[in-house]
Amino acid sequence: MRSINYHIAVSLDGFISHQDGSVDGLLMEGEHAEEFAQSLEEYDAVLMGRKTYEFGFQFGLKPGQPAYPNLHHYIFSRSLDFESSEHVTMVNSDALEKISDIKQQEGKEIWLCGGGELAGLLLDNGLIDKLTLKINPVIFGAGRKLFGACKKAVDLEYQSCKTYSNGVQLSAYNVLKK
Repeated sequence: MRSINYHIAVSLDGFISHQDGSVDGLLMEGEHAEEFAQSLEEYDAVLMGRKTYEFGFQFGLKPGQPAYPNLHHYIFSRSLDFESSEHVTMVNSDALEKISDIKQQEGKEIWLCGGGELAGLLLDNGLIDKLTLKINPVIFGAGRKLFGACKKAVDLEYQSCKTYSNGVQLSAYNVLKK
């Protein structure tokens, strides 16, 4: 069975963006960003909620286009409306059922790119296997939470931590299943 890794940048106080969806203050350049780009080779599929996918629109991404080359995209939304393609699958039905099916398919690890609401749903239902957090040296004070409205207690197994010269920490954990 394939694993899902929620691999995401986060503020020190647990927010993946400001309330308006902007990520001002999260460090997007430097050694950690180069290593992140290389880490995409570990994945062959990416899961995104609507807000995460729409974030790319400000950079020229069009509905139905893949944001990352060489990854099959699964976009989860009940309001976006575009045709699925060879590289992008629009999912507007039961997300949990679809993700369970994807995990059963042959392939590499699955990247959960975001957002927090989708991550919270998956964590609540035991579908996230790993966390890779790029913890940025900034406090937002408010914004979109790392796990949305999830309130489930989850035990983690520490895997590794690396600190970069700009203060970003890359922390990796396995999610322990009860």
